[in-house]
Amino acid sequence: MQVALDDYVWAAGVATDLVNTAPEVWHGEDKLPDLDSLAAFVELHSVPANTRPSDLRAVHRLRVTVRELIDHPTRDRLVTGATALTWSIGEVSLDATSGRARWTVSLRQDATVVDALSLICGVGILGVVQSLDVARFRACGAPTCQGVFIDTTRPGRRRYCMPGLCGNRVNVANHRARKASVLHDA
Repeated sequence: MQVALDDYVWAAGVATDLVNTAPEVWHGEDKLPDLDSLAAFVELHSVPANTRPSDLRAVHRLRVTVRELIDHPTRDRLVTGATALTWSIGEVSLDATSGRARWTVSLRQDATVVDALSLICGVGILGVVQSLDVARFRACGAPTCQGVFIDTTRPGRRRYCMPGLCGNRVNVANHRARKASVLHDA
């Protein structure tokens, strides 16, 4: 597997999705409770790695590490933490096979799913720090959500960790509040 260093938007999305599988985001329900759910997660995100029983616990630890980085986004902390995620996983090379030269990191042959996810999360974090800003690491704006995210949108105005879920919940709550206010005022 190769991860292009300029594909930080995809990598940051994987990091966001990983941290938002945690029980504190889902009010106690872990979205990666077993090996099957981990296998589904890596397949959904096109991470070509086989899962082993020992990977689940290691991915849970990685999830905590990445969450701590997003929760406390200073430039030095993000760079140091993301570098630690990527330092021994693969080798950096210039890939010119696509007609356009891109810096990539290739995973070692014996890499695990944890190695792959560590590399992806590290590339996502480092790319956002370099190309965007540390202000792009945020907590979800929904009042009842504990999720976090890395905002890679062009304008940088994303407010929710899962816009389709958290954003819709806030919109429905605001609609109901307006409707109740109109009924109360009438």
